[in-house]
Amino acid sequence: MADEVVGIVGAGIIGLAVGREIARRRPGTRVVVLEKEDRVAVHQTGHNSGVVHAGIYYRPGSLKADLCTRGRAMLREYCAARRIPYDECGKLVVAVDEDDVARLGDLEARAARNAVPGMRRVDAAGIREIEPHAAGRAALHSPYTAITDFTRVAEAFADDIAGAGGEVRLSFPVTGIEVSGAGVEVVSGEERVRVGHLVICAGIHGDVVSGLAGDDPGPRIVPFRGEYMTIVPAKAHLVRGLIYPVPDPRYPFLGVHFTRRVSGDVEVGPNAVLALAREGYRRSDVSLRDLRDIAGWGGSWRMARRHWRTGVREVHGSLSKRAYMKAARRYVPEVGPGDVVRAGAGVRAQALDRDGGLVDDFRIHRLGAVTAVRNAPSPAATSSMAIAEYIADVLEGKK
Repeated sequence: MADEVVGIVGAGIIGLAVGREIARRRPGTRVVVLEKEDRVAVHQTGHNSGVVHAGIYYRPGSLKADLCTRGRAMLREYCAARRIPYDECGKLVVAVDEDDVARLGDLEARAARNAVPGMRRVDAAGIREIEPHAAGRAALHSPYTAITDFTRVAEAFADDIAGAGGEVRLSFPVTGIEVSGAGVEVVSGEERVRVGHLVICAGIHGDVVSGLAGDDPGPRIVPFRGEYMTIVPAKAHLVRGLIYPVPDPRYPFLGVHFTRRVSGDVEVGPNAVLALAREGYRRSDVSLRDLRDIAGWGGSWRMARRHWRTGVREVHGSLSKRAYMKAARRYVPEVGPGDVVRAGAGVRAQALDRDGGLVDDFRIHRLGAVTAVRNAPSPAATSSMAIAEYIADVLEGKK
């Protein structure tokens, strides 16, 4: 790969981590990251909760499980070296009823197989020792779950690429990809960039950009908006770290939870509402083109038939602060609708198979000179440096 040009589409944390790893591993290779926005980390990277996951939830042996474990350790070391905030504030996964307690045992066994460091089960008294204002029957405590600023991490990756002689080219929306025996040409209007290999890390637009390179239409990206509330300063002290529910195993979402940020703010959220645009950060954001993409995918209708009741509940919570906080108050009863204000929102790029199944694991396709990341939801930010290693191995024929 030395003396070659490698292109990356997407300057989120995954694309930048991949570019950094290739530049680090293969001196002499020129890395060019192509980004449609005027700065890095605009979309999923800049709108997530900042949580560095320890690997509790993921199926043992999956890419998520393996890459989260390695990625967390790598990220911790990187943040220390670059003086980026990294706070191991710890997480409680709290069971509030008998059904939760039953599922907590399964989650504990999964976490043990994933070698989550320091994990222990606590009872109601143990919950109060860790989070005095939390309520629950039992919980898993993950002391090394952390928080950081992923935008700053992404910016540092971009600096590393530039320092190695690479380039992050902004305001370059990809409109075409032409693959030939001579390499790959990436088109943006009248501009063209020729590379020897292209890695597509386009997030919420990943299926569209991959399609330009001839990849399969599936899985299709379906956007889910995650809305947050911020606890008012007078009540922020009620949450010390991270308080999560026991997740519903039917979904790849973790449920509305309490998250302390490195800024000191405490957020509640996110929910998961089907967005009406790929970049649908507000309820008023509607894209007819994106709606056609969703409606034209058979998997969307199959998903809707299975999960419409959950969808209705999520919309109700989006419209009503009281409904939104009803579930959250089970975990911290002293925080109610009057103690939160509406904050920002993110959009999760959730891959959906043709059969209506929500894709859980990371999914990466190889198409000759093009490698496409087709599903990289949470814990992708935590795992970003390990994902980058994996993709660099793919490029070298090791995977």
